[in-house]
Order: sequence, then C-alpha cells, then structure tokens
Amino acid sequence: MSWEERDNTCYKVVINHEDQYSIWPEERENPLGWKDVGKSGTKQACLDYISEVWTDMRPLSLRKQMEAAGQQT
Repeated sequence: MSWEERDNTCYKVVINHEDQYSIWPEERENPLGWKDVGKSGTKQACLDYISEVWTDMRPLSLRKQMEAAGQQT
C-alpha cells in the first residue's frame, strides 16, 4: 500500500495573491498570504480540483503585465 493510499488527512485548497494554488491540511492554519477557496477533501480530490481550475500557471502579476503590454496569449 502506498503512502497516498494510507493518507487519511483531509486537505483544503488554498490560493495566494498571485492566483497560485496549493493544498494544505484542513486542520492547520493557512500559511501567511494564503486563503481558502472552499474546496476540501482527499489529497487527490484537491489536486484534481486544482487541475481543473488552474489553467494558466503564470502568476497574476505577470498576466497583468503581459496584458498591459498587449502580449496576450
């Protein structure tokens, strides 16, 4: 049995000011600068959610800078 199969931790999805996503154990206080997005569950469920919603990996500040320069992708 792999470590992931034995992991009973409930995780939550968190996001920072640059619209970057991560997971964090639900019972722990969020790291400074990160806030809940309202999704929690198994590690895999949280990672699947992030895969669905985080379609542009560029930090928010870079996306804004590129849009201002007219370099939209």
